[in-house]
Amino acid sequence: MPSSASARQASNALIFLGPAIILLFALLVVPIVVDLVVAFTDMAQTVTIGEFTTRQFNKLVRPSDDAWFGFELRGSFYRALSLTAIYVFCTLTIFNITFGLILALTTTALSDRLGAFFRAVWLLPRMSPSVVYGLLWIWVVDPTERGLLNQVLINVFGLEPINMMLDHPMVLIVMANGFIGASIGMLILTSAIRSIPKHLFHAARADGAGPMAITWHIVLPALRWPLSYITVFQTLSLLVSFEYIFLIMGASRSTMTMAMLAYTKTLAPDIGSGQYAYGAAITLILIVIGMATAMFMWRMSNMKALLAKPKIEVQ
Repeated sequence: MPSSASARQASNALIFLGPAIILLFALLVVPIVVDLVVAFTDMAQTVTIGEFTTRQFNKLVRPSDDAWFGFELRGSFYRALSLTAIYVFCTLTIFNITFGLILALTTTALSDRLGAFFRAVWLLPRMSPSVVYGLLWIWVVDPTERGLLNQVLINVFGLEPINMMLDHPMVLIVMANGFIGASIGMLILTSAIRSIPKHLFHAARADGAGPMAITWHIVLPALRWPLSYITVFQTLSLLVSFEYIFLIMGASRSTMTMAMLAYTKTLAPDIGSGQYAYGAAITLILIVIGMATAMFMWRMSNMKALLAKPKIEVQ
């Protein structure tokens, strides 16, 4: 009897977890292994391997006796790392977390119909095709008088036109990606707020608590795990994000993040693509950064407690 039960349990695990494990292995493990191998080769446009070498990493770092670790970053790679850190930090903190939280708190405070309307409006950028969304931003920040932003500055405020692509490129890509990221944060946090038992709000109002006290003492503590999940997930997502950066800014040095650098060296047309080994070396470093960041944030947010078995089993 115990053997049949264990066999049934194993078969159920195989049926339900098998497809997920296969997809995880095919879409995550295999690409990492392939990238690891290609990074130590000389693969280029011919897609052939002539030799195994560390030459690609020499393009990113160079030996230095004065450096702590015996090497220092080359200028282009250091700039890409710096821009990536700025881009991820600003987009995550300003939009994905803070603005997404504000949207969730605001729309749940409104009536159901009005709140649903505003959530639908904020979901439009995410539901729009990437090319359409990118073209809209290009029109908005057009440096001439035809751009929407400059039309407002000139006709409404009487100011001089500005060139966001040239003068404030990082602000532009943070805003463009931030509006996309804020919508997913809004959905997750809205669902979490609605799952809070209603009697907690009624009891707090009966005790004389105002909206700010309810938000601080009831809502925000209940959002700890959703906020932790958004922080970890969106950080890893932003590390490899380059789609909207490329559509709006192209291969501009002013917005050349790590993901953009890897893309332009491998697949971007007419920009020096075909350097597959070089792009794989950059991607390998990005993978290591992503894994280290995920482990650090997992530990700091104590996500292990979220996945622990409940102390009370409900039959």
